[in-house]
Amino acid sequence: MNLADYQRAAEEWLRRNVPAGERADGDPIAQAKDFMARLYDAGYSGITWPARWGGQGLTQQEERAFAAAARDFTLPIYPFSIGLGMTGPTLVDRGTDAQRERFVRPLLRGEEIWCQLFSEPGAGSDVASLQTRAERDGDDWVVNGQKVWTSVAQHADWGLLLARTNVDVPKHKGLTMFVVDMHHPGVTVRPLKDMSGRSNFNEIFFDDVHIPDEHRVGEVDDGWSVAVTTLLHERLSISAGVGMGGGKDNPASLEALRRTVDTSDPLVRDELVELHIRSRALALFNRRLAQETEAGLFPGARGSAAKLLLAELTLFQSDLATRLAGPESVVDGHPLGATLATAPGLALGGGTNEIMRNIVGDRVLNLPPEPRMDKTVPFKDLKVGTQA
Repeated sequence: MNLADYQRAAEEWLRRNVPAGERADGDPIAQAKDFMARLYDAGYSGITWPARWGGQGLTQQEERAFAAAARDFTLPIYPFSIGLGMTGPTLVDRGTDAQRERFVRPLLRGEEIWCQLFSEPGAGSDVASLQTRAERDGDDWVVNGQKVWTSVAQHADWGLLLARTNVDVPKHKGLTMFVVDMHHPGVTVRPLKDMSGRSNFNEIFFDDVHIPDEHRVGEVDDGWSVAVTTLLHERLSISAGVGMGGGKDNPASLEALRRTVDTSDPLVRDELVELHIRSRALALFNRRLAQETEAGLFPGARGSAAKLLLAELTLFQSDLATRLAGPESVVDGHPLGATLATAPGLALGGGTNEIMRNIVGDRVLNLPPEPRMDKTVPFKDLKVGTQA
């Protein structure tokens, strides 16, 4: 099937299967799982993932064709965004064959929901300062600690957990990555409310949570390199949107603004052109990264540039829409309300804009790195976060 036919078939399938709006009846998570199962069975979940582990084994061309088909649909797949964009690709890249065999297909088919457990109250942008401990106990590891700002944890079956396993080495060298069962009795999930009054994030507490060593991802004390893989996938998936669609439903989109504002004003037209240019530049940059990935060249730190571009684009778009809509845009119930509430989060989640600029400067532009006093100091000797 050529790409044009592939895209047409995807559009037809989406028209038949994507719900027209949120259903008030029933369990939204159950409905999302049902949609993911149908998406997978139709061949549109895990399009570029290896067929050996349950993916479709196709190319970035089919992925882009499906993304184009899905552009004007709102796919009910948010609960699976962490698994599809971050934890799943990490398991494909760094997991064992047994882990891939066990986890990838159920993830792609929506049978299991995943979350990512990195940030802590005292370790946000400086994730390597985390203090959640994992201590060896025979064939198991016992985890105690706290994580925060965790999306979809209240629905998650599994989480990708970064924990400290060695305090006698510098902070980046004493971390290990694990797959943790979120239904373990020692795992407590508590919701956190954001400025909109909704609970999009959670804090997680681990009390003597046992994890079998077979659920360790990568080598002991080499978790930072696995975390870097996850973060790279996270930034790429955030910038690319992970196929979430819904462009037509965004009241701050270029198309929506053109329909609702006075485009006879040349200053307004100038700003809409600026929004178009920024959006198009990010789309082309993401396409270039995707093409390089398909050719076997992993984007590396340039994924941070894509994430930074998206965060700045979203803030610009939100500010522009607010100015054009006027003071009523901040009134409760206005269509722009959800956009305004979530826009600042993109400048924080997945790494702040300041951290992204540091990464781009250091690893892409080869500028001198910022001075670091903790590079060779054992973690137990550092005064970081909440550590006394």
